[in-house]
Amino acid sequence: MMERRRMDAALLVLFLGHFATALEVPLDLLEGLPQPPTITHQSPKDYIIDPRENIIIHCEAKGKPHPSFSWTRNGTHFDIDQDPNVTMRPHSGTLVVDISRAKVENYECVYQCTARNKHGTAVSNNIVVQQSRSPLWSKEKIKPIVVREGVSLVLPCRPPAGLPPPIIFWMDNYFQRLPQSSRVSQSLNGDLYFSNVLQEDSRNDYICYARFPYTQTIQQKQPITVKVLSMDAINDTVAAFYNDTDLFSEDPADERKPNFLIPSGPSSSKIVLRGQVLEMECIAEGLPTPEISWTKVSGDLPAKRTSFLHYDRTLRIVNVSESDAGDYRCTARNMLGSVHHTIHVTVKAAPYWIRGPPSNLVLAPGENGSLTCRASGTPKPSITWAMNGIPIENSPKDLSRKVEDDTIIFTDVQTGSSAVYQCNVSNDYGYLLSNAFVNVLSEPPRVLTQANKVYQIIRSHQALLDCASFGSPIPKITWFKDSRSSTLDGEPYILHDNGTLEIPIAQAHNSGKYTCVAGNTLGIYENHVYLEVKEPTRILKQPDHKVVLRGRSVVFECTVKHDPSLIPTMTWLKDDGELPDDERLIVDSDSLTITDVTENDAGEYTCIMNTTLDHDSARAVLTVVEAMPTPAVVYERPDPPTDLELTDHKKRSVQLTWTPGDEHNSPIQKFLIQYEDSLHHRGHWHNLTEVPGTKTTAHLKLSPYVHYTFRVLALNAVNFSRPSFPSRVFKTEPAAPDENPTGVQGFGTEHDNLVISWKPLSGLQSNGPGLHYKVMWRQKTANSEWNTVTVANNSKFVVSGTPTFVPYELKVQAVNDYGEGPEPPIAHGHSGEDLPVAAPENVQAMVLNSTLAEVHWDPVPSKLIRGHLKGFKVYYWREHSLHNHNPHHVENKILTFSGNHSHGMLPGLHPFSLYSFNVRVFNGKGEGPHSPTQQFETPEGVPGAPTSLQVTNFNLDSLTLEWSPPHVRNGRITGYTLKYQPVNNSYELGPVEELALAANETSVTLSNLKYSTRYKFYLNAKTVRGAGPAISQEAVTIMDEVRPVSPFGNVSSSVGEDGALISWEYWGPEKNVYVEYIVEKSEGEEEWQKELVNGSQNIMLKGLKGGLSYRVRLVAKGHHDQPLHRSEELLVTVPAVASRQVDIATQGWFIGLMCAIALLILILLIICFIQRNKGGKYPVKEKEDAHTDPEFQPMKDDDCTFGEYSDNEDHKPLKGSRTPSNGTVKRGDSDDSLVDYGEGGDGQFNEDGSFIGQYSGKSVSRDTAEGHESSEAPSPINAMNSLNSFV
Repeated sequence: MMERRRMDAALLVLFLGHFATALEVPLDLLEGLPQPPTITHQSPKDYIIDPRENIIIHCEAKGKPHPSFSWTRNGTHFDIDQDPNVTMRPHSGTLVVDISRAKVENYECVYQCTARNKHGTAVSNNIVVQQSRSPLWSKEKIKPIVVREGVSLVLPCRPPAGLPPPIIFWMDNYFQRLPQSSRVSQSLNGDLYFSNVLQEDSRNDYICYARFPYTQTIQQKQPITVKVLSMDAINDTVAAFYNDTDLFSEDPADERKPNFLIPSGPSSSKIVLRGQVLEMECIAEGLPTPEISWTKVSGDLPAKRTSFLHYDRTLRIVNVSESDAGDYRCTARNMLGSVHHTIHVTVKAAPYWIRGPPSNLVLAPGENGSLTCRASGTPKPSITWAMNGIPIENSPKDLSRKVEDDTIIFTDVQTGSSAVYQCNVSNDYGYLLSNAFVNVLSEPPRVLTQANKVYQIIRSHQALLDCASFGSPIPKITWFKDSRSSTLDGEPYILHDNGTLEIPIAQAHNSGKYTCVAGNTLGIYENHVYLEVKEPTRILKQPDHKVVLRGRSVVFECTVKHDPSLIPTMTWLKDDGELPDDERLIVDSDSLTITDVTENDAGEYTCIMNTTLDHDSARAVLTVVEAMPTPAVVYERPDPPTDLELTDHKKRSVQLTWTPGDEHNSPIQKFLIQYEDSLHHRGHWHNLTEVPGTKTTAHLKLSPYVHYTFRVLALNAVNFSRPSFPSRVFKTEPAAPDENPTGVQGFGTEHDNLVISWKPLSGLQSNGPGLHYKVMWRQKTANSEWNTVTVANNSKFVVSGTPTFVPYELKVQAVNDYGEGPEPPIAHGHSGEDLPVAAPENVQAMVLNSTLAEVHWDPVPSKLIRGHLKGFKVYYWREHSLHNHNPHHVENKILTFSGNHSHGMLPGLHPFSLYSFNVRVFNGKGEGPHSPTQQFETPEGVPGAPTSLQVTNFNLDSLTLEWSPPHVRNGRITGYTLKYQPVNNSYELGPVEELALAANETSVTLSNLKYSTRYKFYLNAKTVRGAGPAISQEAVTIMDEVRPVSPFGNVSSSVGEDGALISWEYWGPEKNVYVEYIVEKSEGEEEWQKELVNGSQNIMLKGLKGGLSYRVRLVAKGHHDQPLHRSEELLVTVPAVASRQVDIATQGWFIGLMCAIALLILILLIICFIQRNKGGKYPVKEKEDAHTDPEFQPMKDDDCTFGEYSDNEDHKPLKGSRTPSNGTVKRGDSDDSLVDYGEGGDGQFNEDGSFIGQYSGKSVSRDTAEGHESSEAPSPINAMNSLNSFV
């Protein structure tokens, strides 16, 4: 009976799935919508707190209206107002406990938060609050341990139990980690195990440390002393250690087989929870040191989740699943034997969701729905339901609600049925608690996606157009494009359940405006988005690999094509990192240049072209070689493989093995296996497969009815080897075909036929003799029969007498003498097309501006197209200009609009013209008749530039401009605009003057201009649409007769040691000014020397010969049609240079010689002074040596204290402590070790190794007998400096 009820419930849930879907109310987007509470954040179930900080227990929730909060503690109501140490954050349920005035232990309880509003109640998990504990190590006196060399040893750690458990590690007095190996390792419980001890293990500072992560403190155990004795040393030391020492393993430590230290016995068991980490360890003793290995008795170890730690002594499996249960065996083995231990692992599971927790449910009045709480665990968990925090069996009865095990079914819900339901799944290992509300709403649809959003997609990429919506009942989403002629619900569009429209491969014609319509019984809502399909970024020319000599230059080219509307960015990388900051690396828009190449420049260079939507990249390798390379190892291609052998013969496979040839200093990268089919293609070798260079065997999959011969080629870094000798022939048996022809299509070459074509099978695909094809076709109508014909030695078949352009279904099946191939898929095609018989109707033109018109037409019925609609063609031509009615002899222009269009744009029209046009539809066969020819006129546009502009009648302050009207008028000329402005010597423009002229004028005279001034003129024509482009011209007014003819004045010269300085003034308009000079009485036709001035008004002439006179003049050069302007000539005389007598006192060599002589004399004087004052000991000195001052005593070598005032032994600094820089030890200085302060009980460290606790206890004096052999821990100063790098 129970099984029957479960089956009925499952069928009902499946039926209800069509009516209700999980829906979240978007509170941040839709204000005012009611919603029951939802817990959004809460503290973890097991909440460990730091006892030094305030306790914060989180509980956050949302809902409309905003929920109120309350708490229970240990199952009873927690009145927060009655506890002065507890506060609740505003607009939140989070509790803050101030521990400065209370004990933390008083708040270690179980808490649960409740969030409620008028629509329901949500509850949190049970939050168990516990404080972190880091207790002190128990005080103990540890005796030294003396063991015989070769025996096993365990050093116990036994750290204090903390919450959470501490992290254990072993270090020495200097805070260095103790080395571990396969012989010495730390167990999972922290103990240190020695499989066998050596004399080098003797030391007095084995120290176990425990780090407590929550409080960031570190506790240390008292140091352990271990002394390992050899056989010879035992007799000398046993007596000394007998009374106060533990002596282990008195028997001789001979070689022995392994024995497990942990675990004990032949077997053990372990329980682990699903999803946790399973750690098993086996530590063995023996001599020699045993090796540990692991196997799973009942299967294989999960390779991806398994790791071996601590020198294979620990097996670790992460993310445990039920399949990891079973028996695991660890084996310890050395040369004398082995031992085994079996661990039986049982996997239990706390409850876990199978398909996630139950989802919130939003229903409209009268709708149906369900909440499902599907979970699993080991043992099987129990499921209980509650409503608004009250067990559902105690909640008010509701006829619309029915509980079936893990499902609550709702039928015909009504307003007011909103509530929050709690699902609790629990077993012995944990529980899951989930809140899910049922919200009964009646809301019209709303689209949440941003309006007019623009999506930019690269061509041939996936396009996803969002239409996130909300409503109750759930809205139905419909998409339209542009004119909204039909819904987008078929290929190539995919409509997802969340309303998103997908275009798997977007193309340029997919660009446009898309409309998303969301509708339910309460209304509809529209939203528009836009899709722009961009051209992809592609690297047209990739950089080439380069080999360049050191010191040369190299160029990597990287030419890119991208969408013009996207802004590209070129980036270069070297070895996948940024380019070095080096001026030798020059990055251009499409290249990278490296000058003066060095060895450091070698590597892989990558050019990356990024846009906002995509990118493309290419790589090239730069190899830098020396100009004179040293002889290198000779690399050659490998020798061919040998000894080909075929084994493991099967019907459709065989195994091929071979022996590799010599590699010739370059490792073999791979082997290429080829075959020859002597039955079908004798003499032709084909590639079959490749295998890595480390393998010499390949399992080959073969085809039936082939006579195979194999050969193998080896590839290294140089090239392929020569082919091996062929193997023996291997023949496979014939069989029926495994596949059918591909590329089946149907089309017509005439209006009354159907050509069925396909790609024939190759000889290798035929699988046997007698290959032929069964061709089948039928009209794509109801109850039509298949027609069948057999075709051999051909790849097409023509069906005659078919109707024009009718759809057909096609199939082609391969058949040979051994049977038929598999059932072929159905392909689709059409019979032949014919020319369309109708023209588009209702053809109209709409003029948009003077150069653009839009043509509209009605679609042609598909029956009249008689073929695949390819598009429409608009024929248009210019009859004549409206300004001049002479007809233009211009050929027709044609614009083609592919696809099913009903309008198109005619760009590039001439303004103020009469145009004629018609429209035709075309299919794969050709064009149909044209529509009736219609006409339209384009309005006026702006005119072209005037045909010419000339300047005449130059005067001192006036000139005349003459022009011709524009050749392209584009309308009626309404006037001209003349602008002009002066230009100074540096070609800077002055203020603009503007003059309006009548349409019938073709010349104008400008007066009141400045003399000898250059002017620039601009003239353009105007129509009613505005001014057109301007034509420009320049001219110069003539000079003032009062001024001298030359534009130069005040020309002067001065001669100095550096040359002759020529200065002048210049007021001419010409920019090319230069100085000419020539020797005064030069003979023949010697040319003038020229020096360009470059805009300055002085120049230094250098290189003039002394004793000569030069004629100098200035020249200004204008345009080629203007005369040269020259200044008056200037005579410059350069005086002759008199010969000067050399003064030896100013010569550098003489000064240096004098300095050397002076230095030599000084050295001799110093030597003489030393020799004069040199002598032996004086008598007074001898007396001082003989009678030492009794108050002066030497320092002791052992403790560096003065003999007479030395302190006692108790004040020596300990080993490893620091002393003041003056070498003395002050009584007030701290020199105690960690053990002095409470025997290490309160030493605490930060995570980085620094102390955070306070020193406790009193300093204890040390016995002199300990000396430097003390096993105490080091001083706090060294501790702070040393521990930092290990914790």
